[in-house]
Amino acid sequence: MDHFQIINGVLHVEDVPLPRIADEVGTPVYVYSQATLVRHAQVFRDALLNAGVDNPHIAFAIKANPNLGVLRVLAKEGYGADVVSGGELTRAMAAGIAPEDIVFSGVGKTAEEMVQGLKSGIGQFNIESEEEGRELAAFAETMGLRATAALRVNPDVDAKTHGKISTGKAENKFGVAYDRAAGIYGRLAHLPGLEMRGLAIHIGSQMSSLEPLEAAIGKLGALIRDVRASGNNVTHADLGGGLGVPYQRDAVLPTPEDYGAMVARATKGWDVRLMFEPGRVICGNAGVLLTRVIRVKASASNTPFVIVDAAMNDLARPALYDAWHDFDAVAPTGQTGAAHIVGPVCETGDTFAMGREIDTVAANDLAVFRTAGAYGATMASTYNSRGLVPEVLVSGDRFAVVAERIMPATILDAEHVPDWLD
Repeated sequence: MDHFQIINGVLHVEDVPLPRIADEVGTPVYVYSQATLVRHAQVFRDALLNAGVDNPHIAFAIKANPNLGVLRVLAKEGYGADVVSGGELTRAMAAGIAPEDIVFSGVGKTAEEMVQGLKSGIGQFNIESEEEGRELAAFAETMGLRATAALRVNPDVDAKTHGKISTGKAENKFGVAYDRAAGIYGRLAHLPGLEMRGLAIHIGSQMSSLEPLEAAIGKLGALIRDVRASGNNVTHADLGGGLGVPYQRDAVLPTPEDYGAMVARATKGWDVRLMFEPGRVICGNAGVLLTRVIRVKASASNTPFVIVDAAMNDLARPALYDAWHDFDAVAPTGQTGAAHIVGPVCETGDTFAMGREIDTVAANDLAVFRTAGAYGATMASTYNSRGLVPEVLVSGDRFAVVAERIMPATILDAEHVPDWLD
């Protein structure tokens, strides 16, 4: 369930009509529903608790949506943060997330980022290689600290998702090889700068089936037994995230309740604290990208091009992954027809849909790309010297701009011509 509804013929976000936001903020613009964020956060947590998962640690994957307003909403819901850069760590703390509730993941942590995490007192580093673990241990020892850590394992399980967001196969860059993990864990556990407490997996994003994840969890359980049999302690198990959301209205995906039941069944008897890193499932359906039709252009195939002011630099997923986003008129008339939906960027790849049946729209009409709250604004760029899209958060009948539109002129001001070219 989300809070985007037609009221008196016009699409609203909670109690705010989208034309009002378009008039006051302009388009394109990302619009998020606070009520939807809160509901999704609560549903995910309740699904785990009701399934019998005791005291889960839930850390929102900031890469999905790093907006400070969004993070503050989730911080108030008791969520921690899964971060993959020093910048995300700074954002998490700025949003009010306690350092001890922050997990630092990512395969390429720099020395500066490790030191930042240690100084900040974060709750856990997810180590991605033996080399990284030794570096982290050395920094911690020099600082008179012990870094609390888990070892990320690559279970060699195909998540059955898009190849560019699959992270748990042997050829992927993430984690340590499964058959080497127990040995690496034991060696790292003996380093004075590390407090090894757990094992971690994350096999991919936008998973439409729980079977691959259950297989990976099964392998993790066997590894926990092997590590313990070697005399090492395991008190935490990080199961990552990756639960998918329905980008198409008729798509049927596992629910949080399905997920919670599977996790409880697959981890029974582990005697660990379970950790989770949901991202898309919390924020995906909580946002839309509001856009305005520039014009409708005839084509040789008699299927018109609907040219909107949003582009691939604002919403990259369709260009990157051939991803689907439902496209709806803000004031639908009930008429529909086939159209190609494209943006103004000078790339054929700046295409959102081809030959899709959509609400009939005309120049200056408003429309939305649905399920745009995850991996939307966070992946935006300034390609074609376009500005960065603003973001708005709605609560009831109120809304606030939570990220300003960054104009091309502002971006230009950050560039400089060297004096030898004057």
